[in-house]
Amino acid sequence: MKVKNVKTWGGKLAGLVAVAGASFLLSMPVSAKSCNSASKPASPTSAVEVEVAGPAAAATSPSIVDIASKNDSFKTLTAALQAAGLVDTLAGKGPFTVFAPTDEAFAALPKGTVEELLKPENKDKLVKILTYHVVPGAVKSGSLQSGDVATVEGSSVMVKVDAGKVMVNQANVTSADIEASNGVIHVIDKVILPPNM
Repeated sequence: MKVKNVKTWGGKLAGLVAVAGASFLLSMPVSAKSCNSASKPASPTSAVEVEVAGPAAAATSPSIVDIASKNDSFKTLTAALQAAGLVDTLAGKGPFTVFAPTDEAFAALPKGTVEELLKPENKDKLVKILTYHVVPGAVKSGSLQSGDVATVEGSSVMVKVDAGKVMVNQANVTSADIEASNGVIHVIDKVILPPNM
């Protein structure tokens, strides 16, 4: 797979992976050419392209972290994963389903929010937000159903599937089924926040 342009969560993550066959989701909007276009809930709208480069690519497909770190639309997400100590986890075996927000989605937060979250003293809050974007297991868009879905953070997100469109809370999935060696990325157009945040 060619892309153009997390320390573990300890017992909590290990338990989720072992019990649920875990997969995580981080929310970020990106435009992609990938996988089965028939299963995509919406047309790509961003400036990121992911291309499948042939049979050899499948055997050496990059991890979720590899895809994010090599993509110019995920600079903020990559920085947040590093600040939260989650890079090794999301580069690990998985599988994870990540609802991934792009830089534009982070930029839409109130001014100064991202800078504040990246400070060491706010690491716990950042981990809570990022893990709210991750769901155990590798779930492609064709398998998503409307309803509450438990996240690694512990709270649920509301998934709504309607006429080929998928929403996660108030975020739209703009690009679906970007396959990684350890899961699936669905790009979303907003950063979603856990309850009471």
